[in-house]
Amino acid sequence: MPSKESYEVHKEEKSLVQKAKREANQEDILAAALGMRMGPQKPPATFWQPLKLFAYSQLTSLVRRASLKENDRAPKSEKVHNFKVHTFRGPHWCEHCASFMWGLMAQGVKCADCGLNVHKQCSSLVPNDCKPDLRHIRKVYSCDLTTLVKAYNTARPMVVDMCIREIESRGLKSEGLYRVSGFSDSVEEVKMAFDKAGEKTDISVKAYEDINIITGALKLYLRDLPVPVISYDAYPRFIDAAKLTDPEKKLEAFREALALLPPSHCETLKYLMAHLKRVTQNEKFNLMNAENLAIVFGPTLMRDPNLDAMTALNDIRYQRQVVEALIKNEDVLF
Repeated sequence: MPSKESYEVHKEEKSLVQKAKREANQEDILAAALGMRMGPQKPPATFWQPLKLFAYSQLTSLVRRASLKENDRAPKSEKVHNFKVHTFRGPHWCEHCASFMWGLMAQGVKCADCGLNVHKQCSSLVPNDCKPDLRHIRKVYSCDLTTLVKAYNTARPMVVDMCIREIESRGLKSEGLYRVSGFSDSVEEVKMAFDKAGEKTDISVKAYEDINIITGALKLYLRDLPVPVISYDAYPRFIDAAKLTDPEKKLEAFREALALLPPSHCETLKYLMAHLKRVTQNEKFNLMNAENLAIVFGPTLMRDPNLDAMTALNDIRYQRQVVEALIKNEDVLF
């Protein structure tokens, strides 16, 4: 009768044989995925280890994409992916179709906001479900508004919230609010601080005593947006609404135009108009009524890049009328 010790040895040998078979099977699958033809003499174990680790990381990514597609209850994002042509190091698989990405250079595209890797031909098929990752967001100013709010999981951009809170706490009665410019070097300093520190930026009275620096930083942020708060798609509808003479039809046209804005843009515009309405309520001190504020914010909040110089010049008065109407009717439009 075999001893207990020999039984344990036999059991361990059997376990090692099974493990070797499993590893050999994994290597065959991996070789097939890479399109490799294996001869009778297989590569050593050191050849497979880095490939296995990489394959596991890619599999995790594919599972993540599959779970997103299969989960119908997951909230639908409205953020379009920001794809850029990319050269990948080492073997990569498309996270949309799960096929290998062939080539040595520019094998596919990578989303600059969330890091999604796909074939160029697959990029048009990917749903608008970009979920920006803070690791990919390099700055606050000049960053797409929707990208920023999704990356930080906020309703509005932090710059808008923080600047408006600071202005309302100590600047509503400041004469020429938003019309008077702050020192340009200090405004640029605030911009760089937001780009570097984000929501930890100090814009208190101790850091910047002149409130015009804060208003300047807010206006600069809005001007630097790649897509204005009143987006390009909605721009013509707002201009058309401003041209109407009937008050009721004008308000209805503005409501329809507002419905065309991306959610984060509409929320930002709503918050800003409510703030500007409070500015006008202090007109006795700051001398800024809705018309004056509209002159300042019209070209800041809306612009159309496709207009020729003469048409753009003519549109300035309608831009002013749009913002003035939004301020005066803030309580019924939003």
